[in-house]
Amino acid sequence: MLDRKEHWEKVYATKELEEVSWYQPVPETSLNFLKEAKLDKNAKIVDIGGGDSFLVDHLLAEGFTDLTVVDISENALERAKKRLGEKAAGVKWIVADASVLELDEPVDFWHDRAAFHFLTQKKDIENYLQGLNHSIKKDGMVVIGTFSENGPTKCSGVEIKQYTEQSMTELLSQSFQKIKCIETEHQTPFDTIQQFVFCSFQKN
Repeated sequence: MLDRKEHWEKVYATKELEEVSWYQPVPETSLNFLKEAKLDKNAKIVDIGGGDSFLVDHLLAEGFTDLTVVDISENALERAKKRLGEKAAGVKWIVADASVLELDEPVDFWHDRAAFHFLTQKKDIENYLQGLNHSIKKDGMVVIGTFSENGPTKCSGVEIKQYTEQSMTELLSQSFQKIKCIETEHQTPFDTIQQFVFCSFQKN
């Protein structure tokens, strides 16, 4: 069975920033969802599986003050901290597996681009949703982006679970109200296209 942590530590120890398929200097889709949420600058925002993505750079530049980045790979977070330099001190960094995560304080906005779809076992998915439910304030927002049914079936050599607007909505329907879903394409550094579905929800 795949050791998730070991796998991702190795990926981030051996590949450069631009050598991974999820490299994205400007995460436009995520930033657009955040704009639509009309959050206060002191809103609590968490980026799940954020690794060394650039979302946190953009949020700091926009003046958000309460940011948390969670990733299973310590190497990934260290790379992000190094890139940010002194600014890294303004971010909370947590090394954790998203399938067993419960945050100390509930957040206003939960963002997950391409972490959730790596959970393929029913128990892991249930645990993730339980942690999500526990970690979001009433009326808080969730944005999850996964490979769509037209997207890849694997990423970084690991099998993923594809989602549709319907399947993701059904999964979260018990505690969350869907706001909207969109399908997007991500161009990788290798000039391939990956199809994603992004959905936003509000806590009931």
